[in-house]
Amino acid sequence: MFASPSIRCWVDCNSKNHLSLPPRIWPSMLSYHSRAAFMRLNLCPGLSSLSSLEHSSGELKFRSKSMVPSRKFHQPCALVVKCDHPQNADLPRYYSKKEKKPFPVPIVELRRAARERFKKSRGQPKKPIPPPKNGLIVKSLLPLAYDVMNARVTLINNIKKLLKVVKVHACGYCNEIHVGPVAHPFKSCRGYRASVRKGLHQWTYATVDDVVLPVDTYHLYDRLGKRIRHDERFSIPRIPAVVELCIQAGVDVPEFPTKRRRKPIIWIGKSEFVDADESELPDPVPEVPLKPLLTEIPDSEIVAPCDEEETIRLAEETLEAWEQMRRGAKKLMRMYPVRVCGYCPEVHVGPSGHKAQNCGAHKHQQRNGQHGWQAAVLDDLIPPRYVWHLPDVNGPPLRRELRSFYGQAPAVVEICVQAGAAVPDQYKPTMRLDIGIPSSIREAEMVV
Repeated sequence: MFASPSIRCWVDCNSKNHLSLPPRIWPSMLSYHSRAAFMRLNLCPGLSSLSSLEHSSGELKFRSKSMVPSRKFHQPCALVVKCDHPQNADLPRYYSKKEKKPFPVPIVELRRAARERFKKSRGQPKKPIPPPKNGLIVKSLLPLAYDVMNARVTLINNIKKLLKVVKVHACGYCNEIHVGPVAHPFKSCRGYRASVRKGLHQWTYATVDDVVLPVDTYHLYDRLGKRIRHDERFSIPRIPAVVELCIQAGVDVPEFPTKRRRKPIIWIGKSEFVDADESELPDPVPEVPLKPLLTEIPDSEIVAPCDEEETIRLAEETLEAWEQMRRGAKKLMRMYPVRVCGYCPEVHVGPSGHKAQNCGAHKHQQRNGQHGWQAAVLDDLIPPRYVWHLPDVNGPPLRRELRSFYGQAPAVVEICVQAGAAVPDQYKPTMRLDIGIPSSIREAEMVV
């Protein structure tokens, strides 16, 4: 299997020999479009045999021996078969529970950037601290925060409806799920007593929390206030991390009040500040929200789509909400810091992590249960749960021997694709749509 977006075949137009592959190049090694190109070339009687193969700059080139023209009008021609997207892209690396997550930016790069900023600021007048570090919100990101909040609710409501149409399986011992009418037979279970079951999964029905992983965090009344102590871990409510990010960005939720400042804070030390005097300002007027916030539909009121057209429309709307939530959250994370523990999946939205000693990851006794806070990435805030991609919903189920030929995609994307939505371009490389799946084990063994 070649991970090349295009294939270029250099052939001799004046030769009468048919196209033949080198002895170690088989049609099953190439993608579906590539093999179709070879079949079209075999039907042309004016193409010469290939003798060499070159792979460079994302193109697969086959060159013939008669590339050098021996006559005056003897000129080679080229046939290019291009694909719009690459194939065989690797999934994000799986990190063991015994190793720490890597930093998004290495420590060496952070220190080098800090030294450069210090050199440039030497002798220069200090600039005022911009929001949100001065306690105010970034008003330009306020509409985006409302969009992310509504996109999350729309995603959850639509997933509940699509689960009535698309069947999703969940393992009762591990966190793996599968989207399709028949669960996959792969022996990949890592749950309780998996060795007794020889790695086989015990499949049950999945819920919304299995598709969209719930990531909770502590709600902060004051984003710049003191850090949460260990004895306060049960008195502070926990809410979804995306909701907390939107609240800190300016979304007002009556159930979770937060402190809003109208004047920048006054720093009296490196890590100490006082609030500015707001007594001269007029009394705050309750502001009308920019957009009405949507609410989640209870499970008892969920109605499945009535026809195929409504199912396709619902799947496309779900994909749009998924992408909108991820894009908006990524932009908000650039201004409002989000922390994650390097040893466990604990997430904290705020400039510094909490002090609750509830980390139970590998060797937590040496750290006294404290978290190793570092900058979070988008997959820490909204983790995509990857599932096996089913090439044909109505076709045969996945086979254990052909596991290396199947692709994967986030569960939300796979549900929407099986419901009738078009495949987004950014997920095509991991789904391996251009890989020809062998029809038998003998054909799979011929692949190099």
